[in-house]
Amino acid sequence: MKKWEYATVPLLVHATKQILDNWGQDGWELVTVIPGPNPENLVAYLKRELA
Repeated sequence: MKKWEYATVPLLVHATKQILDNWGQDGWELVTVIPGPNPENLVAYLKRELA
């Protein structure tokens, strides 16, 4: 059975791609993005398989 670890990451609208690219390089897969506490912020939920 696969085991996963998860992370929640605040995203700034003006740097979303850069932030997600950095996490992706470390093996994290984007699961979803939801609105954050204010209009300029989003929250990304990511997962990656445990070794």
